[in-house]
Amino acid sequence: MSHTYSFEKLEAWKNARSLAKAIYVLSSKFSNSEKFGLASQIQRAAVSVSSNIAEGSGRNSPKEKIRFIEIAYGSLMETLSQLFIAKDLDYISDSDIAEIRPLIELISAQLSIWRNNINKDENKND
Repeated sequence: MSHTYSFEKLEAWKNARSLAKAIYVLSSKFSNSEKFGLASQIQRAAVSVSSNIAEGSGRNSPKEKIRFIEIAYGSLMETLSQLFIAKDLDYISDSDIAEIRPLIELISAQLSIWRNNINKDENKND
């Protein structure tokens, strides 16, 4: 029987995986000349969201957990920014962004709640 790690239970991590998949599918439509450019960059940013959620969940220190949540949030915003750049370059449409944006907003809210809960727990211990 395999062990389930704490991050595997987090809805934010599950949603971040969905985001990464959506970004890979969307960026596969970019021109071949972008394979190692914007497509690669946006894929790395999207994967970084779930990776940092997983890494942060494994940290014992509340400050370290929060640090990784903030890094995940930064990668999430980087992903959104790169979607706008892809739109500006006519690689994707407004409707493509509109399809992905609710997931980005959901993950953002989930990261914020997680961070706030860690802060509350930390303040109880003071």
